[in-house]
Amino acid sequence: MSSGPPPNGDKPPRREDFARSADQVARQRSLLHQDTSRLRRVLRPGDIARRQRLVRWAKWALPAAALLLLGSIALWPALDRLINMQRGALREMENLHVTSGNMLGAVYRGLDEHDRPFMITADQAQQISQDRINLTRPVADTLTQGGDWMMVSAAQGVYLQHEQLLDLTQDVALYREDGVILTGVTADMDLRQGIIASDQWVHAEGPFGMLDAQGVLLSQHEGIAQFRGPGRLILNDDAHAGPAGHPSAPHASQTEPIR
Repeated sequence: MSSGPPPNGDKPPRREDFARSADQVARQRSLLHQDTSRLRRVLRPGDIARRQRLVRWAKWALPAAALLLLGSIALWPALDRLINMQRGALREMENLHVTSGNMLGAVYRGLDEHDRPFMITADQAQQISQDRINLTRPVADTLTQGGDWMMVSAAQGVYLQHEQLLDLTQDVALYREDGVILTGVTADMDLRQGIIASDQWVHAEGPFGMLDAQGVLLSQHEGIAQFRGPGRLILNDDAHAGPAGHPSAPHASQTEPIR
């Protein structure tokens, strides 16, 4: 069969739902051209340089961040101890009450000339001057030449910070780790040189026996104790102990005057 134009000169049939105006066709072509241009846009030299800088920065920044993280993990135990120490210091500060030059729960620490530590505590401290501090119920802890602990307490005291001198009065008591107890009315302590002296009556008790003297001088570093008479010394006598270390009835005692 041959095809030809429709009879009577009619135009071919046309669907209205596919009909587009010239403006719509032009607009669609323009949109397609823009999308194609955007996808095929060539990077400019500035964009390439910026991306290269970003890559170089990442090569340095990422390893540095990893090293920083590893270092923080290694240092964390030390940081944790430091934080705990700071917390302890804050707790101590909370227990201190400072009012018009008075401080409750005062603590002073230092080293003597042989680098042995000492510590002074007091129920209350009153700052009189830059050097003098009046103490209520002071307690001084020191070490002897052999490293034994020794404590001296009193009802009142005066601490001279620059000279490291401590003057004690009223109910002075000295306790040594070897069991010696010495009591008196006053005592002067040179914390720097480790010397304790008193020019008033003292009473001492310990494993050696009992002693009363009119004065005393103790040198912790030299291990010397000098007592000034007149006085009385009662020594423990183990001569009457039974065999094999079994003591008999109460030990005898010897009484000697001190001159």
